Formats: sequence, structure tokens, C-alpha cells
Amino acid sequence: MKLHTLTNTPGSTHRRRRVGCGVGSGHGHTCGRGNKGMKARSGGGVRPGYEGGQMPLYRKLPHRGFSNFKFRLEYALINVGDLGKITGKEVDAAALVAAGLIRKNDLPLKVLGTGVLDRALTVKAHKFSDSAKEKIEKAGGKAIELAPPAAPAPVAAK
Repeated sequence: MKLHTLTNTPGSTHRRRRVGCGVGSGHGHTCGRGNKGMKARSGGGVRPGYEGGQMPLYRKLPHRGFSNFKFRLEYALINVGDLGKITGKEVDAAALVAAGLIRKNDLPLKVLGTGVLDRALTVKAHKFSDSAKEKIEKAGGKAIELAPPAAPAPVAAK
């Protein structure tokens, strides 16, 4: 299956409704919106979560607890199997960005253990999974762990 071979399921696409073309068309006068009301107006409709005046679900449920989302530490991830695509003997974040294997150099780098490494490489990263370190050293290379990155500053509430 390829993207250019995909087709829509029969019946899933419809013609655009031509409204306001006279009463005889079936879509004239009120254009299928009914008579008056919030949904008949331009820009009308209720906001997400509105339940017609009933107490909405998001207000009924308790909002407690702690989320680590503001304080999380994100890593640029690379698998051991992808390190073989680099031509040099030494692999670091700059080399991976140049090869197009990771996007940015500003995130700390973590090497994961999926794949096979067939040659000796010196890999410099902030973190290694146990299996990645084992595979690099088994291939005759070195896994050099860089200083841990500084924790990000928490995002200020607006």
C-alpha cells in the first residue's frame, strides 16, 4: 500500500451543498438551518463542552493532582541501528543533525537499543539505554556519557 494508491470508500465523499438557490431546490429560504435560534445565525453554535445549561462534565469532575508536564525533560532519540548510517568514527548530536537523523541539536541526546551495530563507533550522548551501551561495546566501540543536561525552567502560568 502506498499513499498514491489510496482511495476513498464509495459513499464517503459528497457533493458540496449549494444553498440559497431558491425554494424549489430544497435548500432555499433558510438554507437548511431551520427557523431562528443560535445555530441559524452566522457564526452561531455552542462552544465545545457546553451542554445547554446543564452542569458540564468538565465542571462535575474533580481537578486534583499533579502533572509533570511543565517540568519534563525531553530527549532527542536515536536507535543503535541508525548509527551505522553515519560515515565517521565519532558520533555526537552535531553529526546526527548533519546526517538528518535528528532534527535539533538543542535537545539532550539519548541512544536506544533497537537495531544492530556492525562497526566500532565512539558515541557521545547524554544517556544510553542498557541494551544500547551493550551493543556499542560489543561492536568494539565506546559509549561516552556526557554531563546530564540542566533541568528546564518551569513555564510561568499566564
